[in-house]
Amino acid sequence: MIYHLNKTITFDKKSENVKKLISLPPHMVDYLRRKNDPAFSDCFFTSDPRDKKLGSGGGTAWLLKENKEYEDAGSDVFEWLSREKRILIHAGGQSRRLPAYAPTGKVLIPIPVFRWARGQKINQTLLSLQLPLYEKIMEDVPDNLHTLIASGDVYVHNTGKIPKIPQADIVCCGIWVDGETAGRHGVFFFDRKSSFALDFMLQKPDAETLQQLSQTHYFMLDIGLWLLSDKAITLLMKKSGYEKEGDEIHFYDLYSQFGPAMGNHPHIVDPEINALKVAILPLHDAQFYHYGTAKELISSTLSLQNQTHNQKFILHKKIKPHPAIFVQNSRINYPFTVENSDIWVENSCIGNHWQINKKHILTGIPPNDWLLAIPEGICIDAVPVGDNKYVIRPYGFKDKFSGSIHDSETHWMGRPAKEWFVKKGIPASDDLLHRTDDIQFARLFPVCAGQEEMISVLQWMITENEDRDGNEEKVGREIWLKNKRLSADEISSQADIQKIMDSREKLLNENRVALSKNYTKSVFYQTDLEEQAHAFAKNRLPLPPPLPSDSDLLMQMHNRMFRSRVLELEGFPFQDEREKAFSLLRKGFIEISDARKMHPKLNVHPDQIVWARSPVRIDLAGGWTDTPPYCLMEGGNVVNIAVELNGQPPIQVYVKPSEELAITLRSIDLGATEVVADYPSLEEFHTVGSPFSIPKAALALCGFSPQFSEKDYPSLQDQLQQLGCGIELTLLSAIPAGSGLGTSSILAATVLGALSDFFGLQWSKNDIGKQTLLLEQLLTTGGGWQDQYGGVLHGVKLLRTHEGFDQEPVASWLPDDLFTSPQYRDCHLLYYTGITRTAKHILQDIVAGMLLNKSETLALLADMKLHALDTAEIIQLGNFDDLGWCVAKTWEQKQRLDKGTNPPAIEKIIALVKDYTLGFELPGAGGGGYIYLIAKDAEAAVDIKRILHENPPNNKARFVEMSISHTGMQITRS
Repeated sequence: MIYHLNKTITFDKKSENVKKLISLPPHMVDYLRRKNDPAFSDCFFTSDPRDKKLGSGGGTAWLLKENKEYEDAGSDVFEWLSREKRILIHAGGQSRRLPAYAPTGKVLIPIPVFRWARGQKINQTLLSLQLPLYEKIMEDVPDNLHTLIASGDVYVHNTGKIPKIPQADIVCCGIWVDGETAGRHGVFFFDRKSSFALDFMLQKPDAETLQQLSQTHYFMLDIGLWLLSDKAITLLMKKSGYEKEGDEIHFYDLYSQFGPAMGNHPHIVDPEINALKVAILPLHDAQFYHYGTAKELISSTLSLQNQTHNQKFILHKKIKPHPAIFVQNSRINYPFTVENSDIWVENSCIGNHWQINKKHILTGIPPNDWLLAIPEGICIDAVPVGDNKYVIRPYGFKDKFSGSIHDSETHWMGRPAKEWFVKKGIPASDDLLHRTDDIQFARLFPVCAGQEEMISVLQWMITENEDRDGNEEKVGREIWLKNKRLSADEISSQADIQKIMDSREKLLNENRVALSKNYTKSVFYQTDLEEQAHAFAKNRLPLPPPLPSDSDLLMQMHNRMFRSRVLELEGFPFQDEREKAFSLLRKGFIEISDARKMHPKLNVHPDQIVWARSPVRIDLAGGWTDTPPYCLMEGGNVVNIAVELNGQPPIQVYVKPSEELAITLRSIDLGATEVVADYPSLEEFHTVGSPFSIPKAALALCGFSPQFSEKDYPSLQDQLQQLGCGIELTLLSAIPAGSGLGTSSILAATVLGALSDFFGLQWSKNDIGKQTLLLEQLLTTGGGWQDQYGGVLHGVKLLRTHEGFDQEPVASWLPDDLFTSPQYRDCHLLYYTGITRTAKHILQDIVAGMLLNKSETLALLADMKLHALDTAEIIQLGNFDDLGWCVAKTWEQKQRLDKGTNPPAIEKIIALVKDYTLGFELPGAGGGGYIYLIAKDAEAAVDIKRILHENPPNNKARFVEMSISHTGMQITRS
């Protein structure tokens, strides 16, 4: 199945900033509004009304109303709805089953970096993990869908493409699950004989119901991710009591009231909702992780960490005593063992006098020297309130914080709550606890003034009386009875959020330094090092030293680039460290690639000429994913075409013997000549822009350099004498420099191909491609593999590699009908802009981002890899309009990767003709060179040519005829 984005959305809309509307606990909202963090500049935070439950439907109406009043109080809410796209996340609940994160909201739970992932931020939260998928979905929704609604306590990990989003009033995302999982959540049912149109929805269907319905229906899990049209949102607000300004919003649930009234055969009759068109969007490659309870906090995190056990993708070399131990933002002096499991420690200080068991959530615990043994299943939360005070909250791993204290089903600390009061000899009365009808509102948790009070009352609360000293028992009991106590609900409303966040940041910074020191056993060098660098510079954290030369080479590159970035942010010289990172990349290719010693021999007659010629390439999708170090870490996918210009291959190389014992280099297009008579002159190939850097480096790789020669020669002249002649090498590049068509790489490959034939080296086209990659590292220009393979190999093709230094693309040839058949041939246009841009500095900046594991860069490159596969499939299917769309998406991706890709001069040219195109892009790095355009039809192609002929940007601009090369590189002899 092919998954591509909705073509009715223009690429201009993709640049829109999607607003995030997030409901949170009131104190957290106040904190975020005061902080005014630029990272949340596109977010609006509010909380539901105090002492009033609204449900997910009423909460949606409230969130929209509040945001409208904040942005434009005087406007009509329903007119305001249509102005922009938005993502709504409900995260303001009481978090009864995960009390540790009730004050801040579960959506802001810190989530450990996945051990197999690169580019995650060390300070990531559930929210930061959620948003990329939501934003991706909103990029490509049909025009009528403006609102996405999601739950704050779930994470949907999607590894595949998002299917085309259907036209409907409501689109609900679903995933495939087993019956046992489905029975615990909302479930969508759709007829096996129909498409993904919703038939009906049920909440928590039992196994018998699922068995019966599965005979006629497919079912998918409702993951709480819904897309609603303005029409549907207006109706939802009406059902929640809001039809006009001043209306009071009441409780209404989106999932249990609105949802069951949707579909072709709904279980709730409501004519207005029944009339809405509802479709299911199946996320075939997604997994659902719930963070609703203490148990799920650990089980979901563990499942995510275990997405792979392939050690090739796990950079650090640490084996934890038990996989279900998670420690973040904490100072730990406790030695965990295999006996410990289901442990979550966050924003806490744990000393070596503690005794930890199993099933603990330990949060907010301040520095201490406690002697404390925690029984299995007991969790501890310390929350700052007031001046230098903490409320201490012990609870059970499976506690639900729901129900009357007098009810045997209501548990606290893992047993019926009323038993605790009996054991402690304390009456469970409203006079003492304020409220006993709902344990959430019972004042159970003492406010303590210092460490001594905290440990005394905590030990008393979690330990059986008979296990304690009588005096200790008395002290703990008195503190609990005499000190102010708060309920779970009051803790959320009185917590000092600033102190919680300050403590977390302080401990996180300690962890940053510790992780960098313990790099072999930590995730440090696989995290987003750009984010780390800003934190190191801002907080003046000690800069990690250079890694030892025998450590992992890729990790050394990360280390050097990280050091460079920190120094740059601190205002110190950084270029040397940056250059060392690039030199390590070159070293890796030289050491690991086929840089074997060569022994060149003359393989032609004295009067023969070897003639090599190659087409250039146009990259259609996946460009940049072929570039080291990204392709070394993740592999690359590229779709490109080999093209001849004006009916001929534009890159040509001639090699022949000469009588003079020297190497004569000539460039026809540059009108330059150089005679090389010694090794030092030949090895001067590092200067970018030198007319003969490429042939000098190519000759070195062929064995005309002591570094790559199988035999030792006193001088170059001696080696040529042994060869039996001098060498005359002539270049012709009938294409401007900086064209974006892979000219320099293809020229290098063509030179290597000609020399291989001249010296009898018997290199295959694949060998030549690998040698070209090495040559570019020698030149210090860097670069990927798609250019040389794009020109050396003929036609239209998908090129793919796996991770590792041995980058050997596998080519899958694609049909060329969309480029060569009469109805499409004239629609492909190539226009030289007369504007050039050197790719080296662009390349270095993007490679730096790769080595820094910048999350945005790596995520975009991953999308580009997937887009290459989509493009290949579209070419195979022969859909011309979709091909244009693919090229347009490629252009949009390139601009996101490098803002300099589309400078004003280029944008001005594009603006003249874009309405006549299905898609266009600047091949290569962009910023200048050629524009490749796909006209809507032959008539539009004529219009494009006319407009640009009449409005040339300069006196160099011109159209160039392009045609698919059916040969690739050719080498012949006279």
